[in-house]
Amino acid sequence: MKPLYYLLVFSLVVPLWVEAQTQQDEKSVFTLDEAISYALTNQVAVKNARIDAQISESKVRETTGIGLPQINGSVALQHNPKLPRFYSRYTEGQPSIIDLSSIPGIKSGDVVAFQNVFQLPSNGTAGVTINQLLFSRSYLVGLKAADTYKDLAYKTEEQTQIQVVEMVTKAYYAVLVNNERITLFDNNIARVDTLLRNTAALNKNGFAESIDVDRIQVTLNNLKTERLNFLNSQSLSLGLLKFQMNYPMEKELTVVGDLKDLTVNANLFNEYQEGWDYKNRIEYKLLDTQRKLQELDIKNKYSTSLPSLSGYLNAGYGTQSPTIGGLFKTESKIASTSEFGPDKWYPYMAYGITLNIPLFSGLQRTYQIQQSKLALLKLQNNYSSLKQSIDLSIEQNTVTFKNSVETLKSQQENMGLADRVARVTKIKYEQGVGSNIEVTDAENSLKQAQINYYNALYDAIVSKIDLDKAYAKIDPSKYATAQPAK
Repeated sequence: MKPLYYLLVFSLVVPLWVEAQTQQDEKSVFTLDEAISYALTNQVAVKNARIDAQISESKVRETTGIGLPQINGSVALQHNPKLPRFYSRYTEGQPSIIDLSSIPGIKSGDVVAFQNVFQLPSNGTAGVTINQLLFSRSYLVGLKAADTYKDLAYKTEEQTQIQVVEMVTKAYYAVLVNNERITLFDNNIARVDTLLRNTAALNKNGFAESIDVDRIQVTLNNLKTERLNFLNSQSLSLGLLKFQMNYPMEKELTVVGDLKDLTVNANLFNEYQEGWDYKNRIEYKLLDTQRKLQELDIKNKYSTSLPSLSGYLNAGYGTQSPTIGGLFKTESKIASTSEFGPDKWYPYMAYGITLNIPLFSGLQRTYQIQQSKLALLKLQNNYSSLKQSIDLSIEQNTVTFKNSVETLKSQQENMGLADRVARVTKIKYEQGVGSNIEVTDAENSLKQAQINYYNALYDAIVSKIDLDKAYAKIDPSKYATAQPAK
């Protein structure tokens, strides 16, 4: 039975382990959308912004709670070893609660201190206090301000997400472009290596000089060295992408994508200008929300000068006794009936309303309102500055994008020409009508043209991302599969 048992366990556990390993490996391979989604879930800045948004929701509920009943309960036990005495001044011929004329030696104008007969040394109370706000203009303004504050927190989170999408996209394409360049290095090395073997064979048969072999060998060595250096640089690019995603640095990460599917529309900015509005920019939305908050702050300061109305209820039980222990005895004599009641804790209750009317605050409120109005004026001044900044950003990024597209077209054409020159030069050399120097020069020119092309491609991608940001075309919501932080 044991072999059968082990076989059953093995058949169940191993597939699950393999599936888990496969899923773990799949997590290290990312498309652009997956990388952005991962970053929006795990980036610390986004997590903190999301937590701030949740804090703002709690702040709204906290403000709402001010208008709900405020209930407090209390229990107090107190013992007075020395009760305070009562004092009375004796005035001859004047009526008094206690007859002081019988005290020997007393004369008119004397002050008499006598034992406290209205209070026992120990007392206890247990009660509940309820306060309910009935009307407050400041509270109503505070509710609006709390909602606006929450709106500001969510817009700040959106701004953080836009920044993360921008940085991850740039880092992602840097890795993807570098992967293409590494492939080009491999192709160039393979081609030069083939040329080296052919030239060595020609030299062996007396159809080429040894210097030709050496010259190609130098080219091959340089290509291999550059490839190695570039691989080291690529590790830095991957590290930057991991950092932008908040991906574990020690874990492998692979990006997938095809640059052939990437198109750069030269007339993109014309499409973006249709329906363009400053209000599309997140910076404008944030400034607009800050202005609303400041206006509500002014209203709140005005409202503090208005009356507020609240109601209250105090209810509970109280008792007194000569000793602390006596507070817990269960019966006492009721003076009005000369009978013993079931307990000695007697109820009390009071309720009413309070109208609070601010009359004079030492001009503090006046100057607070003045400060808030000046702060609002500063925010309003920022609108023109922000619009100018946005206009400049659009103009700069549009010019940069146009230049990048033109440069990319030129470098793509140059790379094609250099590739054709290299192929023709190699054919001519193999047919004995060209020189080895022409071949090496053509290979170097092709390598440089390829480097220029991929540099121009990356610049065009970055300028496209910057143009998207300038025209508020980056939408984190289409990547945001992230769950709220806990």
